[in-house]
Amino acid sequence: MSSDPYPLFPVFAFLGFFLTLIPLPWHFQAWNSGTCFFMFWASMASLIEFVNSIVWHGNLNNPAPVWCDISTKFIIGAGVGIPASSLCINRRLYNIASVKTVSITPRDKRNNVIIDSSIALGLPVLVMVLHIIVQGHRFDILEDIGCMPVIFNTIPAYPLVFIWPVLLGSISFVYAGLSIRAFLRRRAEFRAVVVNATAMTVNRYFRLMLLACIEMSCTLPLGIYSIYINTAGLTLAPWKGWADAHFEFYRVNRIPTAVWASEHSFKVAVEISRWIYPACGLAFFALFGFAGEARRHYRMAYGAVSKHLGAQPRPVWMPTLTPTK
Repeated sequence: MSSDPYPLFPVFAFLGFFLTLIPLPWHFQAWNSGTCFFMFWASMASLIEFVNSIVWHGNLNNPAPVWCDISTKFIIGAGVGIPASSLCINRRLYNIASVKTVSITPRDKRNNVIIDSSIALGLPVLVMVLHIIVQGHRFDILEDIGCMPVIFNTIPAYPLVFIWPVLLGSISFVYAGLSIRAFLRRRAEFRAVVVNATAMTVNRYFRLMLLACIEMSCTLPLGIYSIYINTAGLTLAPWKGWADAHFEFYRVNRIPTAVWASEHSFKVAVEISRWIYPACGLAFFALFGFAGEARRHYRMAYGAVSKHLGAQPRPVWMPTLTPTK
């Protein structure tokens, strides 16, 4: 019997993908690299979870092994990419709040983009590569959930994979605290500095800080909980080398819902691991989706989809101005 909240989860996963991805060009043009990476990781991970929840609803088939190879590796990256993107956002907010030089010249913008790309893209890709070392077998398929990445529970797995969300969340926590302290010390200068920052307003600054704080409040507890469930009651396997860790590597375990959902802690971990991505996307939409520029991009997307489907988009009402006599 399925415990999957179907079709509730696919709906939320698709909304997390769609609503987060649409405003990406706006933030990209504004050189908000940390925000762009946050949107990229959250939206693409939501899309993967959406597809998995549809394809593997009520079955344990393996129709697309290559999809599972790619999607499970991407999920490993997204688990690092979202807190890394949050770190980039907090770093930028701290630079503004501490009245440091804000990106104005093209060179300043490029330097910030390079740094953010190294953190929010380079680091997740590195962890995706390092994951191969402790990837015990190809992947698992959970009924109603889909493809799941596999991490061999051995000592190297913790510094190579598990520790990164906690480490990045801790650094973000420090940056957020420093930003708040700098803001309280420089209230008079704060508004002038923010206004002078390219594509930044006071309201957007605080929305970004709130987004980063929401992400941190999830990343730290979930990262710690992930480490806990992988150690509590389980034997930590000794590292005996590559051959031992990858014995029967191409094996694919298929686990029915009645089995994986029977252990409460594992069930909670599985559900949290997939709900976190749509939650990040919807949190982003709640904070930024109602801004004027974002609404314009949503209207453009709606018009494009309506035109493709052969429907006539509903015109936006505009008041008629009557000339005065």
